[in-house]
Amino acid sequence: MVYDPITELYDKSGRLVAVQISAEAWGTVRDGVLKALGQAAQTQEDERPEPLDGWELLKQYWDFPYPMDTDVRCTECGAETADWAADDPRKFRLTAASLGGLVSFTCLGCRAKIIKKHFKSHISTEVRPFQDKIPTKEARYKT
Repeated sequence: MVYDPITELYDKSGRLVAVQISAEAWGTVRDGVLKALGQAAQTQEDERPEPLDGWELLKQYWDFPYPMDTDVRCTECGAETADWAADDPRKFRLTAASLGGLVSFTCLGCRAKIIKKHFKSHISTEVRPFQDKIPTKEARYKT
């Protein structure tokens, strides 16, 4: 069997109805095809706003025996702050906050994920290094 990056699809009467191309070929021709079809090529997905309402709700119902903590530290690149919200320019971006005490941040320096789990007696902090997604290994639907 010969590998062909382009597969033409025909209906039963022999009329061309679609063309399927390999992921490698799509990566090469994507911008040109989108331009020809009048669609702008998207270079980066839109970033969601910070969930500050979740953070405010956690602060409002804070009932842990220790004071509210606003310090964040990235062990990957060494960035740290005593108050993540007051920094200008910001070093960390809030990505999740729940009433249950789970708060996560993204380091704007190295894009590592910092997860703070607030338990009744202590805080557990976990830092996960950034892992870039491989676009050819991820399925997604455009809406």
